[in-house]
Amino acid sequence: MSGSPPPARPQPTPAQVRRWRRHLADERAEGAVYRHLAARREGEEKEILLGLADAERRHEQHWRDLLGEHAGRPAKGALRTRILGWLARTFGGVFVLALAQNAEQRSGYATNEDATTAMAADERVHGEVVRALASRGRARMSGSFRAAVFGANDGLVSNLALVLGIGATGVSAGTVLFTGISGLLAGALSMGAGEYVSVRSQRELLESSTPDPDAHRVIPDLDLEANELALVYRARGMSVAEAQEHAAGIIARVTAGQGLPEHERREYEEVGSGWNAAVSSFGFFASGALIPILPYIFGLAGTPAVLLAAGLVGLALLGTGAVVGVLSGAPPLRRALRQLGIGFGAAAVTYLLGLAFGSSVV
Repeated sequence: MSGSPPPARPQPTPAQVRRWRRHLADERAEGAVYRHLAARREGEEKEILLGLADAERRHEQHWRDLLGEHAGRPAKGALRTRILGWLARTFGGVFVLALAQNAEQRSGYATNEDATTAMAADERVHGEVVRALASRGRARMSGSFRAAVFGANDGLVSNLALVLGIGATGVSAGTVLFTGISGLLAGALSMGAGEYVSVRSQRELLESSTPDPDAHRVIPDLDLEANELALVYRARGMSVAEAQEHAAGIIARVTAGQGLPEHERREYEEVGSGWNAAVSSFGFFASGALIPILPYIFGLAGTPAVLLAAGLVGLALLGTGAVVGVLSGAPPLRRALRQLGIGFGAAAVTYLLGLAFGSSVV
């Protein structure tokens, strides 16, 4: 009847209380991750991350409303979320964003009967927002990251293969060590020289394609009827009509003393210094190539040295593969195992060839 109180909400079961409190703690921890990341950024990225934190706060409220008096003291979120929060607070960066992207993709709200459809949709969108932010970071670090992974991985695999192949022929441990050191130096110098030539060549190609910065000074003297400026824009890919219209607008601006629009003063991508690329490639290759010869440096020989070298390189390959997987948004374990399989496959072939050559010599 009119004015009667609303029906009492049924009391949640102990299992529901535990589950809802866990969701509440996870939402609180995820919001903290975004706030920590926002604290290390400025401008638009900071605003976006704070917006994600606000959304997580709305999700927190949903679980508080369900729990009511059973909310109790704040619980701790899942271990992986707390670790992610520590990484965000301590380091920030694209690595943490990539981990956050993976975490958003694992959200189970779509099949959770206690979560709303809006919450499930939010988590799906959050994944795309974090993916876009991580993509910005990946684009900024793509060149240096490629050089680091490629250089270190090349050093690991090539020098392990060299050490195992030479060791399998039955030569002394000293010979294996000096062969490994020679492989380290030769490979690192080759990588450094290759990167220097590559970067210098790329810079020279881009410089030859960069528009003359002083060419716009002759625009006021152009024959307006012939308007050869339109040919410039046609050569850059515009249609005839677009080129003529664009050229007419540029001439009007320049003759009115307004100068060129900002986008006309375009600069091509910065590809970095050839010397920086050479030094970093040398260092990354050398750091990877050092690992397979560590057992020989410390005096091991024979099978123990081979097994330890393979084990150390295996751990390093798993590590680089996992990092690539995290940053690419892929399962890190799968990428780690792929890296391990490729590296050990190359080393195994070389080791078998060394055994064959060693037995034939004997």
